[in-house]
Amino acid sequence: MLTEKEKQRYLRHILLKEIGEAGQLKLKQAKVLVIGAGGLGCPVLQYLTAAGVGKIGVIDADLVDSSNLQRQILFAEKNIGEPKVIAAKNKLQEMNSSIEIVSYNERLTAKNAVNLFSDYDIIVEGSDNFITKYLANDASVLAGKPLVFGSIFKFEGQVSVFNYQNGPTYRCLFPEPGSPEEMPSCSEVGVLGILPGIIGNLQANEVLKMILGIGNVLWGKLLLFDALEMQTRILPFSKNTDVEITELKEINFSCETKPGDSISYQEYLESRSSFTLLDVRNHEERISFNLGGLHIPLSELRNRCDELASDDNLLVYCASGIRSSKAISELKKIFSGKKMYNLEGGLKKVKLNAVN
Repeated sequence: MLTEKEKQRYLRHILLKEIGEAGQLKLKQAKVLVIGAGGLGCPVLQYLTAAGVGKIGVIDADLVDSSNLQRQILFAEKNIGEPKVIAAKNKLQEMNSSIEIVSYNERLTAKNAVNLFSDYDIIVEGSDNFITKYLANDASVLAGKPLVFGSIFKFEGQVSVFNYQNGPTYRCLFPEPGSPEEMPSCSEVGVLGILPGIIGNLQANEVLKMILGIGNVLWGKLLLFDALEMQTRILPFSKNTDVEITELKEINFSCETKPGDSISYQEYLESRSSFTLLDVRNHEERISFNLGGLHIPLSELRNRCDELASDDNLLVYCASGIRSSKAISELKKIFSGKKMYNLEGGLKKVKLNAVN
């Protein structure tokens, strides 16, 4: 039952005949897991908390970084360096102390996903990488849970609901992940700060509709949003019966550089004088933070590779290690005998190590 305090708090919901006290009680009894406390996760968490969803879980292994504050509106400057899930939980409990917030300060993996999903009714996917999106999709199928999907890129976003009433899944649209170079994150290409707020709220809307049993759930349809043109399109798609998910596996990209060609930031520090640094990020990223060394953006590398002719023991770095791996692959075609190394995890890992 709803308490008198809850009836007053959720009065605007209760006044809607489509919700009423019975619907608000459904929200109170619902359990939702949000993957990622970033740009998409923040608005989802806030609005589910405000709506009175009884149990909300959030899983994320990242720390709050100053570059998050442009779009991740749960966090303030005082939270920089804190685990995202802890900062998020504290803020959400201030918003609504009558619901349960469970934080998982860890990464979603093939080992923990299905068991974790089994504790919740609905899963919301708000990560910033496609490895996690495929993992969440497959785990939701195996756990029998609907998955509310969201994705953002520069000025555009996508929303859909997968595995709803045994409907189409993410793999019905995209059976297999592409290469790392084809799937950059917002840390590499940028994103309009307000865009994840729009997409995240659309995701929260789908969650509420499923819990309340109202409206038409966005399943078998992919909503495309363009913030610059202020246009939306909805593309229908069907279940692909050839796609069968029977087990959960970690997705590992095999970059063209060999594992032995990567070194950690600590290994670099121990013998930094031995390396020539090459930064292959864009100009804006370079200005924000860098380790020094040469700067040739990946897009310009082929036309400027002669600048590297005399350099050996080259340590290439970018934001996450993906573009630097691609750069090494390109350079090996030109300088077959040159020693080249990839900075493992890129500058994102360097910043985390600096905080720890």
